[in-house]
Amino acid sequence: MKLFKLPLLFVFTLFAGLGITACGSIETAAQDDCTSIGWQIGTKGYNDCFKARVYERKLDYSLPPGDQPSPSLL
Repeated sequence: MKLFKLPLLFVFTLFAGLGITACGSIETAAQDDCTSIGWQIGTKGYNDCFKARVYERKLDYSLPPGDQPSPSLL
């Protein structure tokens, strides 16, 4: 029984770590987009740009309306 729990715990931890890393990358990419075009962090223009970029990136990575995710091969 212990042999089964250890790999299962490892896989769960691995996927949780990847999920946390992926969440930060959208915000980081949005911040890079806004600062690369000259906005200063903390200004109103930067905040508007950041919100718009995060929204656009979330739309890029989401499924189209009504589409169902396909089953994984794992």
